[in-house]
Amino acid sequence: SSGINAEWPLRPGENEKKNAYNQRVIKVEKATFTPLVFSTTGGMGEECAAFLKHLAEKISMKTGQRYCEVIAFIRRRIRFDLLKTCLISLRGYRGKASARAAAVADLDLNLRPQAVY
Repeated sequence: SSGINAEWPLRPGENEKKNAYNQRVIKVEKATFTPLVFSTTGGMGEECAAFLKHLAEKISMKTGQRYCEVIAFIRRRIRFDLLKTCLISLRGYRGKASARAAAVADLDLNLRPQAVY
């Protein structure tokens, strides 16, 4: 192993966002700041990955769904949204705007049908 982390190209982006926003968030909003930095291919920075794991854990506990299914859903959704954003930026938006996003409470993150016995 060369010891090089796969996310190292994203670290400068994380640092840039932290330098730009961290002080204001701490002073004005009395909160913390976690930069969510993604590559166009679905890769994510270290802090973003930690945030998504924490988010998936909380959703899993709240909804009673398995953690592995929740984190897989979140990652899959982010990758498709990144792909969609890249395509729109390359060719422009075509078609009708979607009506309204589904409420988070209505989402079932387990996309596989349950067996009925």
